[in-house]
Amino acid sequence: MEIKKVGVAGTVESSDINIVIEPSDKKGIEIELQSTVMKQFGRQIKNLIEETLKSEGVESAVVRATDKGAIDFVIKARALTALYRAAEINEYTWEA
Repeated sequence: MEIKKVGVAGTVESSDINIVIEPSDKKGIEIELQSTVMKQFGRQIKNLIEETLKSEGVESAVVRATDKGAIDFVIKARALTALYRAAEINEYTWEA
């Protein structure tokens, strides 16, 4: 999946995460994370964001995330929404 522009999803409210995804000239996914639970869950949050993007075929991106204690399904949903906005995708394949 090609990232064409900046995509943003989420808020900085409690139990949410704000994710900004941008195109990158470099190969790989670079993730900058600020989190209130960085010591406990920082690595897990970064891994979840990276796995979510890779599952959609992303090979390069810059991701800035500000986490306020979001749980996994919220992180994944915000990452996908920001990605689809960044890739200018308006049609979705929903899974049950």
